[in-house]
Amino acid sequence: CGAFAAILADGSVVTWGNPDAGGNCSLVQDQLKNVHQVQSTRRAFAAILADGSVVTWGNQLLFRGVSFAVKDQLRNLRQIQATDADIALAGILADGSVVTW
Repeated sequence: CGAFAAILADGSVVTWGNPDAGGNCSLVQDQLKNVHQVQSTRRAFAAILADGSVVTWGNQLLFRGVSFAVKDQLRNLRQIQATDADIALAGILADGSVVTW
């Protein structure tokens, strides 16, 4: 019941698999341009764009509220790392600080 994502040569993203686990990114597809990195949890994905911003998608009930809560901190990201949990992610910002969500 998983989902998968791939960054294409043009910097866009294609997803497939269980929609409740992020296999359908149609709600954010227009934002997924110039993607630098994608990480996934069991039920969600996060992508860093070339400008350091983040786009998240996946299980709406679990993930959207969490991402929204730290939205203002999700700028100038250099790297993201997912956990084996349903929705937990961590990001390293340009200044070396870490934000978790």
